[in-house]
Amino acid sequence: MPNIKSAKKRVLVIEKKTLQNKMFKSAFKTIVKKYEAAVAAGDKDTAIALYREVVKVTDKAVAKGILHANNAARKKSRFTVMLNAMA
Repeated sequence: MPNIKSAKKRVLVIEKKTLQNKMFKSAFKTIVKKYEAAVAAGDKDTAIALYREVVKVTDKAVAKGILHANNAARKKSRFTVMLNAMA
């Protein structure tokens, strides 16, 4: 346990940020599962709408530092391939 005031504050800030990151990751995984389910079901209209949302959330994750840029690019590429394979 830290004794210095600034170190105590950092512990509190890190706990708060960790919680925010977990919430964002959970929401990200949920939207990805919804997209993959729509693609598996063959529902093209829903898949297109969810594709836009998935790409948007993926870009936000990169901006927040939750995902590495290359990881996000790979994911977006795979999402695009899944959507194009439906045609």
